[in-house]
Amino acid sequence: MKKRLLSCSLLLVLFSGLFTGCETAQQIMNNLPAATSGGLSSAQIVAGLKEALTIGTQNSTNRLSAVNGFFANAALKILMPPEAQKVESTLRSVGLGSVVDKAIQSMNRGAEEAAKSAAPIFVNAIKSMSITDAVGILKGGDFAATNYFKQKTTSALTTAFRPAIESALKKVDATKYWADVFTVYNKFSKTPVNTDLTGYVTDKAVAGIFQEVSLEEQKIRKDPAARVTDLLKTVFGNKQGTTVGQ
Repeated sequence: MKKRLLSCSLLLVLFSGLFTGCETAQQIMNNLPAATSGGLSSAQIVAGLKEALTIGTQNSTNRLSAVNGFFANAALKILMPPEAQKVESTLRSVGLGSVVDKAIQSMNRGAEEAAKSAAPIFVNAIKSMSITDAVGILKGGDFAATNYFKQKTTSALTTAFRPAIESALKKVDATKYWADVFTVYNKFSKTPVNTDLTGYVTDKAVAGIFQEVSLEEQKIRKDPAARVTDLLKTVFGNKQGTTVGQ
């Protein structure tokens, strides 16, 4: 039990971004506030970690599922796939840039709509996190939590996103715009382009979610404001900010 408690405490320390190393972690254990005569349980400590991860993933999905969550984010905005860049250039050169712009906006709107389904998938992965998973994250480096989510949620996210994106693309006429783009382009090309728009947007949307999750992971590690919750205050206590981190 003592080893499990120490492992869980080290894990929470990793994600708080305040402390590193076994000796410092032991200091943290010595300074944990006593919730009962037996002190904090491993379950309470792991709950603190899970709360931090839940908040981080919810922040990520909330940002991306908002209007312009993808479209106004220069790092994540979904553009035409590489194989269609010649198409885009040709259409813009003949005065059809507005058609391309509508197609691009619609792809991003589809991704934003699909992102609404991500939070429950992340929550399920967090709830199922075991002590073994926790130790693996502890040893995994700066983006260990993000990598854990990639392993545990990529399939579920893809499955959930694809129909949501397909529906969203149809709702905003993205498939129509896509068809318009390639119908026109194919009139000028001897090699017609046939791209799976839904699959392309789905892959980009999933990648965008993980990019945002990685940013939240770094906040949890480095920004004190990102880890201030009631449960984390209970786990760490006020004394650690002044005595343990020195």
